[in-house]
Amino acid sequence: MTRICTFVGAVVVGIFLMSGCKPGAKPLSEIIGRVWSAQTVKEGSTTVYTKGGASNAKAGYVNFRLDLSSPTAATYKEFDGNTFTGQWEVQESAAGNTLTLKSLTPQPTGTSGTIQFTINSASETELVLTRTTASQKTGGTINNYALVSP
Repeated sequence: MTRICTFVGAVVVGIFLMSGCKPGAKPLSEIIGRVWSAQTVKEGSTTVYTKGGASNAKAGYVNFRLDLSSPTAATYKEFDGNTFTGQWEVQESAAGNTLTLKSLTPQPTGTSGTIQFTINSASETELVLTRTTASQKTGGTINNYALVSP
């Protein structure tokens, strides 16, 4: 009888412990590692593009792409059609998360080949980024991108 109680007790404890375990959260780099297109874009405080919008100030954002589908390689296509290739990395910290595109070729105007973004929010279907430095191509504005992955 003691052996049966011990066995049943061990099984109950094992089930309890296993049910309390949650699968590990995906790393941020895995969550955002896909191809993104523009849903909305703000240059400074002005919304210049909304996907499906009839009167976008910068309709070229329809072609905007941020391809992070490779673990390290990135392709960045801007609203004007220029395409840049390089590497990407994510830095996660308590102060906030950043996405860095680096070693971009050709070098985007005024960047020395590196563009950094603050990651405001990220899921497998939406990525919201704010560029950390002003973009010369958009008149020196800090730009905010709400991106979607189909």
